[in-house]
Amino acid sequence: MSFLTVLYAILFYFAAAVLVAGLIRKIVQYARTPAPLKIPTTPAPTTGTGVVLRLVREVVLFESLFKGNKWIWIFGWVFHFGLFLVTLRHLRYFIDPVWLPIQLVQPFGIYGGMAMVAGLAGLWARRFLVDRVRYITGTSDHLILALLVLIGLSGLMMTFVVHVDVIAVKLFVRGLLTLDFSPLPADPLLLLHLLLVASLMIIFPFSKLLHAPGLFFSPSRNQVDNPREKRHIANWAKGLEQ
Repeated sequence: MSFLTVLYAILFYFAAAVLVAGLIRKIVQYARTPAPLKIPTTPAPTTGTGVVLRLVREVVLFESLFKGNKWIWIFGWVFHFGLFLVTLRHLRYFIDPVWLPIQLVQPFGIYGGMAMVAGLAGLWARRFLVDRVRYITGTSDHLILALLVLIGLSGLMMTFVVHVDVIAVKLFVRGLLTLDFSPLPADPLLLLHLLLVASLMIIFPFSKLLHAPGLFFSPSRNQVDNPREKRHIANWAKGLEQ
């Protein structure tokens, strides 16, 4: 087994461990954070089913962003939908045989990569062109956007410019899952792409990208609007109630 294969295997095991442990830690923290006030953003649903539907609309359609800013919504939704297609396309590296739906989505995954980069470009441009957004933009925001753009561009380059041995890459990825390691191709662009992906996995639990699971724990989104019908008391305060 080559040194390169061992190095990248260790890198991805470490990145996966950080990603999983970091997500679990933050989700537990979110779940334990008290919500002392009833603060759903109005108009808000008055039933539990309505809350579920609201969260579904937020996840799938970015409803509140659509109401707030149409331009940001366009770029944000294009990026996330493109990322969704790219993720489905990459599932072929993890499963064998490849399921029919994943086979059918392969051509669309390429367009998803283009959409992902285009959406990121729009979101990044607004951090330079919009004064109030530029004022609150920090170095970390630019670095995260740069990382995502580089991941997208390097992936597209492996599709259109420098082709890699897809079978060898799949054997390497499958080997990580089964502990039956296969050599990793030494293509510089592939190595860069994998390094960027591992870096994203490592920083994900500690960055603003954590808004993905955080949405489900937001009191302004997950609360039922029933303050007149039912008194809201935080769990930590229930023992203090007289």
